[in-house]
Amino acid sequence: MRTRLFLTFALILTSFSQAHAKEGKWIDLFNGKNLDGWVQKGGKANYTVEDGVIVGTSAPNTENSFLCTEKDYSDFVLELDFKVDPKLNSGIQIRSESKADYKNYRVHGYQVEIDPSTRAWSAGIYDEARRGWLNNLENNEPARKAFKQNDWNHYRIVAIGDSIKTWINGVPAADLQDDMTPSGFIALQVHGVGDRTDPLQVRWKNIRLQDLGEDAWVSLFDGKSLDGWKVNEHPESIKVEDGAIVAGGGPRAHLFYVGPVENHDFKNFEFRCQVMSKPHSNSGIFFHTEWTDTGRLNKGYEAQINATHEDPKKTGSLWIIRDVFQTPVGDNEWFTYYIQVYGKRIILKVNDEVTVDYTEPENPERPEGREGRVLDSGTFALQAHDPGSIVYFKDIEVKVLPD
Repeated sequence: MRTRLFLTFALILTSFSQAHAKEGKWIDLFNGKNLDGWVQKGGKANYTVEDGVIVGTSAPNTENSFLCTEKDYSDFVLELDFKVDPKLNSGIQIRSESKADYKNYRVHGYQVEIDPSTRAWSAGIYDEARRGWLNNLENNEPARKAFKQNDWNHYRIVAIGDSIKTWINGVPAADLQDDMTPSGFIALQVHGVGDRTDPLQVRWKNIRLQDLGEDAWVSLFDGKSLDGWKVNEHPESIKVEDGAIVAGGGPRAHLFYVGPVENHDFKNFEFRCQVMSKPHSNSGIFFHTEWTDTGRLNKGYEAQINATHEDPKKTGSLWIIRDVFQTPVGDNEWFTYYIQVYGKRIILKVNDEVTVDYTEPENPERPEGREGRVLDSGTFALQAHDPGSIVYFKDIEVKVLPD
């Protein structure tokens, strides 16, 4: 009976862990009671809390006002609800800054617009006090029509690397790639109204965030054993030694991640690990793949590790599109390998240098033997290529990204 209870409890914990990894942890940026954790910058608009709602009220003859988080955020999912007076412009600042050496502490950075005017560019992206419009909604009629006048609206904002995407009331709005500011505070704007004296208001509630920063990384390898991993054939080709997975020294084999994180089925993610290659070695990191008990994988993409196996070097290239990049990685040296898949975009980095930035088109052409492979979802696999190839992997981590 005790064993049965233990197994049941373990299954519950595993299910909770998987669901938690999938959903991510939400943080309330506003406690519904007061403005703890926020600080006002810029103009003199009035910010108060009424019935669990932040209320921003305009003031005459003052510049744009901003209620800013005390903490900075880099990669995140932000959701909130807002309701705005039809005569007042507003916005949500993200990755924003206020510095002495920039226009005397002028708040600047990405703004997700709140635009109740007939232009209706709410959820477009404006660069406050810097470059102006970066991604308006001029050609996005569904998003323009999604805004609800004199009613509550919902925003979803996803910032990952140089990608910023927005949704208004569930409708895709802006989709921007820009890397000017990777991190900064979040702020609620009350736009200046000139000498207008009648108070105009904007309200915000249910402000919550998933922080996709360093705390979101999850380890896939404990440095001691192959728990959570499985070799498809020739287990003698894979071992653990001195805190690293050693792939090679025997017939070709693949080591698949089969552990509990995401139920080993990853769609959008960031992956990173440390890699070291012996001379004349070849290997690869497969993603969006699936278990097979044969030596050749029938699904997935390969980020290549090929320090000196051929000329030119192929470390940091993506086999599926046959891109080849010269990458300064030597033998017997640890280097960082980074893979990101988000939507249809794949980014590879070696030692923080971008080697691949590829957006998959519809019906992509594939090399012979790779026909029909498209971005989907799946697990990771490490390759032991041949008896003469020895490649080491350690510090293997993944960060699950939202859809």
